[in-house]
Amino acid sequence: MKIFYLLFIVLMSFQSCSSSDSDAPMMDAEDMQMEEDNMPSDTSAFQGNFVSSAHTTLGKATINDAKTILSLTNFKTDEGPSLEVYLATDTSAATYITLGALKGTDGNYEYTLPVNVDYTVYNHVIVWCVPFSVNFGYAVLKTV
Repeated sequence: MKIFYLLFIVLMSFQSCSSSDSDAPMMDAEDMQMEEDNMPSDTSAFQGNFVSSAHTTLGKATINDAKTILSLTNFKTDEGPSLEVYLATDTSAATYITLGALKGTDGNYEYTLPVNVDYTVYNHVIVWCVPFSVNFGYAVLKTV
């Protein structure tokens, strides 16, 4: 019985990091413009929009001019075990810097950035499922 229970937990954990075809609500152009109008007007050094990978992931990643804060705006992704935010050199996180645990799966969040990072090299913000090495979604940062 213990083996069955353990197998069940392992399978459920694996499922939460596998690819999914969830039906995320779509936004029309008017909704998107309204959200952009409500965003802070602070200037940014780098920004990029999230792209779904293994799970539907939406929102915008922005690094402020001082390069001290990464902001996730209108962010949304699926729940998963041990999700972290990485700054990486590519979508496979071959070389990365962890910013810590994902603060939430739906909303606006900020992360303090380490000093002396070259964001032209570490130009991918990734939501990473640590136990299964799965990229939930990512944003490629570009200079503004």
